Amino acid sequence: MKIADKTVVQMHYTLTSDEGKVIDSSEGREPLQYIQGAHMIVVGLEKAMVGHDVGDKFDVKVIPSEGYGEYNEEMTQEVPLDVFQGVDKVVEGMMFYAQTPAGPMPIRVKSVSEKTAVIDANHELAGQNLNFAIEVVSVREATEEELNPGHHCCCGGKGEGDCKCGEEGHECECGGEGHKENCDGNGGCGCPNHDKHHGK
Repeated sequence: MKIADKTVVQMHYTLTSDEGKVIDSSEGREPLQYIQGAHMIVVGLEKAMVGHDVGDKFDVKVIPSEGYGEYNEEMTQEVPLDVFQGVDKVVEGMMFYAQTPAGPMPIRVKSVSEKTAVIDANHELAGQNLNFAIEVVSVREATEEELNPGHHCCCGGKGEGDCKCGEEGHECECGGEGHKENCDGNGGCGCPNHDKHHGK
């Protein structure tokens, strides 16, 4: 089966910079799995995957506009160190999340001086070409559940039994005062109102 929209693809990859430095790789790990057409990977790579089949090995160069965007100096800002509440020491390269109307945004500390720090909201790979070496491991049709994941709480989205699923006024049992340990902090608990119930 060839890769097309609504197929589940597993692939091994190595991502390098234009200088040949390895940025990321699936080597020694499970292959990366994604659904073609669901925008789960950068657009330039998703475009290049179309039509390939199991066993195909190929290289893809993704330009910034189809990767993580061009670098935008306006997304940097100098702030006083006292905005980093609860942090013992602010150091260059530190990552944190800022709450925005569009949801949490990753912010990187670009540089630190005696009283201020320059923060950068650009993706760390913004402005860079992305050079992928790809090997297609498997391709299959996506199931209806994979295409429409909907609700993943223990009640199956019906609010039945003891599960408090976050729908129809219920509280999320996986992240409220309940079993927080079942959540990875990034929505892994399947809660539909994850940020609200986890105080983000």
